[in-house]
Amino acid sequence: MTVRLIDIASWVDATIEGDESVEITGLAKIEEAQTGYLSFIANPKYQKFIETTNASAVLVGKDFPSSSKTLLRTSDPYFSFLQIARRFYQQAPQVEKGIHPTAIIGEGTRIGADVAIGAYVVIGKNCEIGEGTVIFPLCFVGDRVRIGGDCLIYAHTSIREDCRIGDRCILHMGAVVGADGFGFAFQNGRFHKLPQMGIVVLENDVEIGANTSIDRATMGETIIREGVKLDNLIQVAHNVEIDQHTAIAAQAGISGSTKIGKYVQIGGQAGFAGHLQVADRAKIGAQAGVTKSVPAGEFVTGYPARPFRVEMRELASLARLPEMVKQMRELEKRVIELEHQIEELNARKTEK
Repeated sequence: MTVRLIDIASWVDATIEGDESVEITGLAKIEEAQTGYLSFIANPKYQKFIETTNASAVLVGKDFPSSSKTLLRTSDPYFSFLQIARRFYQQAPQVEKGIHPTAIIGEGTRIGADVAIGAYVVIGKNCEIGEGTVIFPLCFVGDRVRIGGDCLIYAHTSIREDCRIGDRCILHMGAVVGADGFGFAFQNGRFHKLPQMGIVVLENDVEIGANTSIDRATMGETIIREGVKLDNLIQVAHNVEIDQHTAIAAQAGISGSTKIGKYVQIGGQAGFAGHLQVADRAKIGAQAGVTKSVPAGEFVTGYPARPFRVEMRELASLARLPEMVKQMRELEKRVIELEHQIEELNARKTEK
């Protein structure tokens, strides 16, 4: 694919500084780009590559310094590069439209127009599959599941009975939606399973990473609201609610009935106790252990999770601990010496 730079500029409302006749054949990182490629600089630490890169043009911010390279200036180079990449690389469909002969479709299931269902897919009874949805091979969809339009359900994904998936959702390989929540009662020396009678609801534009598991509610709904993005290997327990446009990085774990607000950002391997409230726009650092509710806009880190500045002061104090111990021992030694001197003085006074 070859695209004129002037056309690319029109895609993202950018201005060209340099050679407008450049033609772009690919996209690449600034330090790896070759002639004919477009790259971008969004992080200042990569600015050092601007004069050594072989890229034919570089997407930069409005305030980026002038350069001998051809620059494409935009207000948000990272987001603009994302938009260009979407248009430049149109992924070819990997599953042909229609229903593969090996797929099993239950009675009463309704399939929308332009749907693609791959080999060995199993779809239960009385389901609904929306227009333009693609279900890759070896997926399982339980009875009475509703999947919206233009979804991508990648191979080995499992969606259990009665769950609901909105429009334009993406479920990556191995995702599990609607497994039983971890509910047991301990009685007479053994655990007794509590029936998990609820469902999972994914609203529109949700993306679920590979091998992420979202448990069905004990009663009611586990809800992942519009625009939420979950990375790989995340555990979302029963009756959790994650509000709009929250993003959670890999290996995080959220215990039952915890409520996560809008626009929350959660780092990898963070863990949450159950029945907590994490308010809108909070930020949770990687590997944080959240044991109590987090106010709106708060940035917490560490275990137990506390405000970032508090933890930084504590860590700074810990770094000084060896020196403080040394000083304390020296002070103890001086105190002992002073006590001996006082004892000697008192003894002399007694002799007199």
